[in-house]
Amino acid sequence: MSTKSSLLVLLTLLFLFASSLAADPDMLQDLCVADLNSPVKVNGFACKANVTEDDFFFKGLATPGATNNTLGSLVTGADVGKIPGLNTLGVSMARIDYAPGGLNPPHTHPRATEIIFILDGTLDVGFITTANKFVTKTITAGEVFVFPRGLVHFQKNNGHVPASLIAAFNSQLPGILVIAASLFTASPAVPDAVLAQAFQISTNEVEKIKAGLAPNK
Repeated sequence: MSTKSSLLVLLTLLFLFASSLAADPDMLQDLCVADLNSPVKVNGFACKANVTEDDFFFKGLATPGATNNTLGSLVTGADVGKIPGLNTLGVSMARIDYAPGGLNPPHTHPRATEIIFILDGTLDVGFITTANKFVTKTITAGEVFVFPRGLVHFQKNNGHVPASLIAAFNSQLPGILVIAASLFTASPAVPDAVLAQAFQISTNEVEKIKAGLAPNK
């Protein structure tokens, strides 16, 4: 698939996705560029007075991210924190790059459904329903997959070459809870006894997991 064709498909996909069902509240004005420095706290961000074209621009998804980390993946977000003009618009995007064997670990987005478009490579993807059903598929360049809002999901590059994708969300700030990190690196810490009983492991094993997931890892 050519670059132009891929971009056309992606833009059409994003438009249809955003217009179908917004997770964020409907906007009541043309725009409300986020004032990220405002002390006012609302469900979203306060609007700033001086708007420029740069409030609606971000070039961070154009180049691959570095994947030389323990997971072999990197997420580059394009949400309201990077594009203030997204405030109240109910959409955002991200780019995810994967080294061979790289993993975007099990996580959830509490405020958004996610739809992904594979740019390069092949990925094994999946999510788990509240009925504990595992839905999984292997997808490749030019293909699309959807993760329903709030459900635990992941992507894994089991190939021998790098992979990348573009994700779209029906929220300006989808939020993310990485399951392992949320449980084992929370601050204040979740009690070891709780984690040991939940996972049916010893408290020593809990401590080993915490050490392996420490932020400097």
